[in-house]
Amino acid sequence: MDENPKINSVTLRGVTSCAPVFSHESRGARFYSFPIEVERLSGAVDRLNVIARQELLSCTELTEGDKLGVYGELRSFNNRSGIGSRLIISVFARSIEMETGEDRNLVELTGTLCKAPTLRTTPMGREICDLMLAVNRRYGRSDYLPCIAWGLLAHSASAWRVGDRIALHGRIQSRQYIKLIDGEQMEKTAFEVSVTDAARV
Repeated sequence: MDENPKINSVTLRGVTSCAPVFSHESRGARFYSFPIEVERLSGAVDRLNVIARQELLSCTELTEGDKLGVYGELRSFNNRSGIGSRLIISVFARSIEMETGEDRNLVELTGTLCKAPTLRTTPMGREICDLMLAVNRRYGRSDYLPCIAWGLLAHSASAWRVGDRIALHGRIQSRQYIKLIDGEQMEKTAFEVSVTDAARV
């Protein structure tokens, strides 16, 4: 493989909520996107965006409601169009398999802390720490991935410094929020890694 799976690895198992649609073309390759819904233990559902090469999708005819496993990496894209979120987070699929079984949502990342951690308290009184991890890719590129640590781990993470090398495990979560745009309230969706375990390496 051309990238170390221990640095950036994602495993998802869930249900497609619509068939793949054309996303973009890059270096002569066509890419398609589709959402996959993964249920948490709490019963809440994360709706996550998957990007896959046309060649990968040609092996199977994905339709709405298919149960499948997606294996790949977490990617970021800096949206400069001025429309929608500035940082686009998606799962880049390396392989897709038709599967059954319980939903899965596992992420393993190793990268460099590129912003100072922010410790804050939610309206429900839970302490969380916001982290931004830069994970190297080929050709000198990096993915900038927002992460959130909770509770005691949040306190430990708040002491980390920019430039620290961090290894973490967690899951990708989607979160709705309201943003005021030109005086109007708009519902937006944010994506981040909810961290279950992390340490400096």
